[in-house]
Amino acid sequence: MWRASILTLYPEMFPGPLGVSLSGEALANGSWALETRNIRDFGQGRHRSVDDTPAGGGPGMVIRADVLADAIDALGDDGRPRLLMSPRGLPLQQAHVRALAAGEGAVIVCGRFEGVDQRVIEARGLTEVSIGDYVLSGGELGAMVLIDACVRLLPGVMGGATSGDEESFENGLLEYPHYTRPLLFEDRAIPDILRSGHHKNIAAWRRSEAEALTRERRPDLWAAYQARQPPQKKRK
Repeated sequence: MWRASILTLYPEMFPGPLGVSLSGEALANGSWALETRNIRDFGQGRHRSVDDTPAGGGPGMVIRADVLADAIDALGDDGRPRLLMSPRGLPLQQAHVRALAAGEGAVIVCGRFEGVDQRVIEARGLTEVSIGDYVLSGGELGAMVLIDACVRLLPGVMGGATSGDEESFENGLLEYPHYTRPLLFEDRAIPDILRSGHHKNIAAWRRSEAEALTRERRPDLWAAYQARQPPQKKRK
């Protein structure tokens, strides 16, 4: 079973959106498991203090290395990757999500305040992961994004085995446009090719649309995609 163990100061935030839709159904039927641990349970002193002022001065507070280390150690080490949600982390990409989903789960630390003492990051082998170039109040929402991305790839969660094969990022491109009924919506018709029944032409149209969208919206993805193509298949 794929297991997510969350270390957080706000365990009441979970499962949150993970408890509904695909991830919620999969959680209910035992396809994956969610465990939350309150970092404050390992706090110092009568008030269970978990943070202190930054060494060298500066604003805000920093989560203590000893407190977080105790919280991590209480989980034991079962080989699952240990992640820290952080805006300075490596960007979360679909390839990373697939690798995580293929494993046994993850231990995910949700930071708060100004951050986490660097020494515990190094001492406990935490890999910093970012879901985007912006800053949130804490790592909990980022952890939910990561978990949802992984859970939907678990066997049986999305239904058909190929349900996610043509989604954005799976083949280096953004996903092609989708259409359904009604045939005509506010003078906008479904493209004729999609009603032709010619599967080879439909596949070619979808690939062309995906390439055009990627080229327009994500030049970085397009450049990487082009670099992987044989010279005769490269397009401007």
